[in-house]
Amino acid sequence: MTAESHALTQVEPVEHSPVATLAHDARGGISNPILGMLLFLASEVMFFAGLFAAYFNSRANTTPWPPAEFEGLLDPLSLILVATIILVASSFTCQFAVWAIRRDDRTGFLRNMGATLILGIAFLLLQAYDYSVLFDEGMTMSAGPFGTTYFTLTGFHGAHVFGGVIMLGVVMYRGMVGQFSGRHHDMVEATSLYWHFVDIVWIVLFSVLYLL
Repeated sequence: MTAESHALTQVEPVEHSPVATLAHDARGGISNPILGMLLFLASEVMFFAGLFAAYFNSRANTTPWPPAEFEGLLDPLSLILVATIILVASSFTCQFAVWAIRRDDRTGFLRNMGATLILGIAFLLLQAYDYSVLFDEGMTMSAGPFGTTYFTLTGFHGAHVFGGVIMLGVVMYRGMVGQFSGRHHDMVEATSLYWHFVDIVWIVLFSVLYLL
């Protein structure tokens, strides 16, 4: 048996799942999952741009802003700052998970993805608590343009975070059954793009609603 035939008969290492042995498209370019996510995020940019336009229009035509009864209610140094730090931190752990799976470190990938999932859930819980505080102060969606625009912007963002948490959960499950590897991790990359987008949108929201 020649050395060449011996090499051909060698068996590739068995992955936990045959899905993990699938390689990226050798022809180069952007894979379909990542391209699809980029196109989806482009539409989301336009969606949130419309919401911000509505917010600034309402703000420009409402005096005073905020209304006197809600003055100082949106305190940037309140619990919402903790929620912001948590969400920003989750973006880092998500990227750490991406880097880990790229080098085929499944343990590091699962640890960081699990941390990202927990931090995402924590953000949603803190936002829900913040809503309850605002409701107790009489600030609701029916409390004029100020309340309507605030809850519309943060509510839609919260819905996107919830969707991202579901995506992270699916990625976490698929990672646990061995469906990702250094050769096959497009869904991980696509999910991380979405999560980073959610993080960036919140930073802008926090700056506009609480600091400006």
